Amino acid sequence: MAVCARLCGVGQSRRCRRRQRHNQQDQGSDSDMEEEEEEQIVGPTQGDGGAAGAAAAAGPSVAREDGSCHVNRAGALDRGGTGPPRPQSLADLPPELLVEIFSLLPGTALPSVALVGKKFRQILNTETIWRRRCMAEFDMKEDLRRMEVGGVSSRDLYVELLHPFRHILGLWQPDIGPYGGLLNVVVDGLFIIGWMYLPPHDPRVEDPMRRRPLFRIHMLESNKATMECMYGHKGPHKGDIQTGKKDEFSTKCNQTDHHRMPGGRQEEFRTWLEEEWGRTLEEIFHEHMQELILMKFIYTSQYDNCLTYRRIYLPPLMPSDLFHPGLFKGTYGSHGLEIVMLSFHGIYLRATKLTGDPNVPAGQLTLDVDLSRPVVLPDLEHQRNIEELSRLVLEVHAEVQREEQEQAKDAPAASRGAAEGACGNASAANWVEEGRVACSHSCQPGPSTSTSPPEAQPFVLPLGVMARNEVYPRTCRKCFYGTGLIAGHGFTSPERTPGLFVLFDEDHFGFIWLELKSFSLYSRLTDQLAHAHAPNMKRFEAMLFNMQSWTS
Repeated sequence: MAVCARLCGVGQSRRCRRRQRHNQQDQGSDSDMEEEEEEQIVGPTQGDGGAAGAAAAAGPSVAREDGSCHVNRAGALDRGGTGPPRPQSLADLPPELLVEIFSLLPGTALPSVALVGKKFRQILNTETIWRRRCMAEFDMKEDLRRMEVGGVSSRDLYVELLHPFRHILGLWQPDIGPYGGLLNVVVDGLFIIGWMYLPPHDPRVEDPMRRRPLFRIHMLESNKATMECMYGHKGPHKGDIQTGKKDEFSTKCNQTDHHRMPGGRQEEFRTWLEEEWGRTLEEIFHEHMQELILMKFIYTSQYDNCLTYRRIYLPPLMPSDLFHPGLFKGTYGSHGLEIVMLSFHGIYLRATKLTGDPNVPAGQLTLDVDLSRPVVLPDLEHQRNIEELSRLVLEVHAEVQREEQEQAKDAPAASRGAAEGACGNASAANWVEEGRVACSHSCQPGPSTSTSPPEAQPFVLPLGVMARNEVYPRTCRKCFYGTGLIAGHGFTSPERTPGLFVLFDEDHFGFIWLELKSFSLYSRLTDQLAHAHAPNMKRFEAMLFNMQSWTS
């Protein structure tokens, strides 16, 4: 029995009791050692933060020189083994793998990563990370390694140039009085360049847009961004840029003498005329047109040293849109070609001027088309008769006016001003709200009856209607009733006059101004514009409202 008791460890022998006391002492010393090691891990977390603190919270671990730790699966100490330790935190990963991970993070998150510890800060100095961020966020396709050999690192390029000026990328409208404009700021090579987009020479509406650089920002001469004015004919020169306000920035030229020419204002005017219109003053025989051209030169020359730009967006594409919205260039008589932005608001199609003239300035609603009121064209013989076409359109116009009068009688006095077409200078807030109301009734534009015209039908302009383009499409898809905005010089006595909107195809449409007996042809801009689309329809409508307030 005594032997069995000693083998089982439950007996009362002196040797068994000594063995039990020895085991208890060993366990006590092990627990003391574990407590000391835990204290060594908790201490560094107060100064190093993230990675070491996360490891201490995971359970018993082993402290390392870089502040990281290793914990085995069971939460016990790994006191050496045959295989390599398993990484339990980012700090345990090899540097080359951390470079791959950090390269996938947005550049705005990398400063926070650097706060984790010394190891992360050192890895973030790797050029590969910043080179990939430049390409991923700003679509840079140049060989940045050549630039790095030249003395400008990819990190400096991102931190000093691309990131600080990222908010000015996209589309802008310069504040040039009634004339407006279209500016596109892009990353072009190792520069940020502001390109002014100019319509083609009148009346070649199918020609591509022309571009002219207004300014550029770069780091070629120092480790900090430098802004240069590109206006004039003497090359780049010193300038400044201010970007303090949201959705607005300003540029200033510090060397306006670079804008002057040896021959004085006369030489400057002739050079501007050839660039703007593609002809000389002697080739323009229309006296009124000469006056408009001279007036534009005098007015725009006042803005050659300082300009303010305001953010604009392209409209988002909605499922109910009749065709793709966007930018179009169109003919406006003696004023030449102008740029408009076409957008859909429920059952309404609207075209807003981005460039304007002294009669109807930029920012105003030039066309307002009701897609719920189609017009079925007669045969070609009757289309040539302006009286027949006017009768069809004016019948719809009279119906619209009767409906507006009935709505005005029933509606409260406070809402009478919101009736569609009641005022030629209606605010953008009114017509935006009307688009929402119309959309709630019908989100599918166009006719819903069986009498809708076919997809393609013959089209010809009526006799007596003036057109800047003798060549225009001879078939159209659909026609709708609409109104166009006309006004006197200085935007006096503005009014909406009835007309016919003609959709030729996805990239072309026209408008017949019945009162003026003239025809405007519009062609889509095909330029690829980055950072241009509005994030949502609400943001776009707010931009339209602000745009009209700038020029009203």
